[in-house]
Amino acid sequence: MSVGPERLGRWVEGFVERHGACTTAVGDVAAPGTVVLVAADGSEAHIEVPFPPLETLGAPVLEALLAHVLRPRTVGVLLVRLGGYAAGVFDGGVLVSSKVGSRQVHGRSAAGGWSQQRFARRREGQASVALQSAADNAVRILVGRPLDAVVVGGERTAVEAVLDDRRLAEVKALVTGRLLDVPDPRLTVLQKAPYRDVWIRVVETGGLPPLPVKDSPYE
Repeated sequence: MSVGPERLGRWVEGFVERHGACTTAVGDVAAPGTVVLVAADGSEAHIEVPFPPLETLGAPVLEALLAHVLRPRTVGVLLVRLGGYAAGVFDGGVLVSSKVGSRQVHGRSAAGGWSQQRFARRREGQASVALQSAADNAVRILVGRPLDAVVVGGERTAVEAVLDDRRLAEVKALVTGRLLDVPDPRLTVLQKAPYRDVWIRVVETGGLPPLPVKDSPYE
């Protein structure tokens, strides 16, 4: 499940209300970049730290985490699916620059023989042109910007193909977090991209039902 950064503090309060007082620890080498809450009834909440590392600077771990997730950042977002892409820069949660586009890529053909082979070559060519267009525009929007991090989403193979463009080496080095599960990239999809969300895995041991999963921001 995931929650927005502004809701994380209230979510933790609810977890404590349900399961009792918690102790906190930063994940070890087996779970780096994770803050673990262990409640009185034995239930655990494993909270992935967005935009790691988490610097506590002597503060309690949970207090440092809540401040960390709310810190203003300049973040690049790149969404790619075959036939569509969106690249944008968010400054403090506000989309300040963006480019969205699409290219036609036909679906797979059920025909056989030479017709299928010709169709496959045509589709491969269309996909190549679409990914090149996505890379060109990602360069225009993301390269040379003072970005704190980059978050990507869409189809993994399409995203990886775009990021393999040598011009995007500096962007690829800043990629962090999970691959966002998004529909075909459009401006509204980019604007609602949950790139700041905090991912949480709850291990219930007190016999209580799991917390509901957050609704999709695209519905």
